[in-house]
Amino acid sequence: MTDDPEPPDPESPVVALDAAGPDMVALDDEFGAPGDDPDLGLPTLRRLLADTGVDDATVSLAEEKGVLGFLAIERFSVPEPARYDLEEIAAVTGMPARQITLIWRSLGLPEPRPGARIFTEVDADMLGTVAGLMELGLIESDLALQMSRVIGWSLARIASAMVDSIDDGPTDRGADDPEVAVFASTMLPTMTQVIDHVWRRHLQIAARRRIARQLDTSESRATKAVGFADMVGFTTLSQQVDEHTLASIVGRFEEIAYDTVTSFEGRVVKMIGDEVMYVVDDSAEAVRVGLALVDEYAADEALSDVRVGIACGPVLEREADLYGPVVNLASRIVNIAFPGSVVTTDEVRVAVGDDDRLAWKSLKPRRIKDIGRVPLWAVRPATDVDRAGPRSEVRKRRTEARERRLAALEDSSGSRRARSRREGDVEAR
Repeated sequence: MTDDPEPPDPESPVVALDAAGPDMVALDDEFGAPGDDPDLGLPTLRRLLADTGVDDATVSLAEEKGVLGFLAIERFSVPEPARYDLEEIAAVTGMPARQITLIWRSLGLPEPRPGARIFTEVDADMLGTVAGLMELGLIESDLALQMSRVIGWSLARIASAMVDSIDDGPTDRGADDPEVAVFASTMLPTMTQVIDHVWRRHLQIAARRRIARQLDTSESRATKAVGFADMVGFTTLSQQVDEHTLASIVGRFEEIAYDTVTSFEGRVVKMIGDEVMYVVDDSAEAVRVGLALVDEYAADEALSDVRVGIACGPVLEREADLYGPVVNLASRIVNIAFPGSVVTTDEVRVAVGDDDRLAWKSLKPRRIKDIGRVPLWAVRPATDVDRAGPRSEVRKRRTEARERRLAALEDSSGSRRARSRREGDVEAR
């Protein structure tokens, strides 16, 4: 067992932040030393970092290199000191070291190495609670690992999105700006609140869905309509723009997908690069989602057309994902569709039935690898006579817009290179 660390300074900003509980704003009159900021009396980020053991030279270097915000996140995310190595945490929690390693790995965290003290008191409390539940038989080892994988994967995406969101933040605020300190000290507790609340909302929805499935005694209770929407020409586009523009394009693609699917009471299962997978209980609604996605992406000059493939039938739901032949079929037929069109299986056509708002066109059955020959249908709004194939007018308008955008990007890149050369000349003098 390691020696106890020195007790934290009760005036430390990190301690004050932690003690503030769930309040969104943790700064108050006692938080900073007088004189940190002559106008507000608030501490600066430089002082907050200094109180966690970061020397002034490191803060200045991070400020110079543009990673000051990341340094703050790295320090404030886990403010508790690391006290235990693998064997010590096993002794404290009563959980075997092998089990701890498996859980840690399932969470997506770096595997603990023998002798490396990486575990904090908070880690010990969490692992001790899990060990107690397993000892009482309230949770099985396999379930603990399964939940660890889901939690780790989900929160890793949230963490990455948060870090990416400040990647291009303002650079004119430095370590001595008190507003930066306020942001750094309120972001984490605020996000903790948001994550907890949204998780509870989704937990409620998941429980309602499970209740509905259990109460539904019909043979079709496990039947879902699964759709895939693929952005055409994404590979070519990604080679023509810089990383910042590409990130904006992907963000816009995801924004439209989520807004459109949820507006029809569907669910986005996952984003797969330039493709979105969605699920809807009703096949007719799944078709409407597909047509709406085609319209929304066609109306956005920053994005290419999408093509949509839809299949329906029994699926296996596990950890919010879907599995089974229906999913495989939907993912295959999306590649058959023309840009700006929707293709469905024969089962979807039968399930939708007659609808005066839709026009269907039978396609030649296609042989799909590992599945066989599949009858397919193209569907479009009855009022749109040109939806079944490529639309030259839309393509022309989008091509012109893309050329304008690329020209603007080239001008912007040239300006940045020129500015960098000027700054280099100034430093050289």
